Amino acid sequence: MSDFMIGLTVFVLAIFLGFELITKVPPTLHTPLMSGANAISGITIVGALYCAQTGDVNTANILGAVAICVATINVVGGYMVTDRMLKMFGKKG
Repeated sequence: MSDFMIGLTVFVLAIFLGFELITKVPPTLHTPLMSGANAISGITIVGALYCAQTGDVNTANILGAVAICVATINVVGGYMVTDRMLKMFGKKG
């Protein structure tokens, strides 16, 4: 089996596993878990920066640049949702 097929198999299994896990999370835990996912996206940004570091244009650089954009959107959106959640528990006034 080629490396591509192994990677594709792992990717597809991760999609199904992720979908099953997310659908089982109760709504009250969704936002706190999203806060924890921000740290994981931060690690993704570091890894993507490593992939996109060279000046050559190849598949790794392009995927690294796309990963940086998507992970940054995820981090910013996650922190915005977390901030909104924390404001709900603050003093009114």
